[in-house]
Amino acid sequence: MTSGVDAEQFRQLLGRFATGVSVLTARDARGLPQGKAANSDRSVAPPPAVALVGGDHANDMHTAMLGATHFVVNILATDQEALARAFAAETTNRFDGVGYRESRHGVPLLEGALAHIECAKHAELPGGDHTVFIGLVTGGAVTERRPLLYFRGGYGL
Repeated sequence: MTSGVDAEQFRQLLGRFATGVSVLTARDARGLPQGKAANSDRSVAPPPAVALVGGDHANDMHTAMLGATHFVVNILATDQEALARAFAAETTNRFDGVGYRESRHGVPLLEGALAHIECAKHAELPGGDHTVFIGLVTGGAVTERRPLLYFRGGYGL
C-alpha cells in the first residue's frame, strides 16, 4: 500500500484549485439554525440530482448535520466575503445579525446568496476526520450575481 502525502502538501495541492464559497445550513436537534462556511461542495450528475458536502467531526455543524433531515448549500456572491468569514469562525452565534428566510423545511436560506441548493439528507459516509453527507436536491433558486471564489488561502483571484 502506498502512503499518502502529508497534510501540508495536500493543502498546497488543493489550494491551486479555485473553488466557489458556500455556507452549509441546517437546524440542530433544538431547532436552532446552524451554519458553516465551505468550499468543497460537489455534485453528482443527475438523475437524480445529488449534492455532497463534508462535515468536520470537531465542528458543531457536524452534530447538527447528523441529526438533520434537510440542509441547504448557500452559494455566496462576490460581496459576501464578510459572511464567509463569519461562518468560518469558531463561534456558536454565527447567525447574529445575518439575514435569512426559511426554506419549506425550515432551513435557513441566506439573503443575497448567488444560489440556494435545498437538499433532503440521503446518506452519510465516513471520510477520515469528516463525514460526507449526501443530499437529494429537492429545490433551489439562482440569481445572476457573480460568485465569491477561494484560491490559495484567500478570497478572489
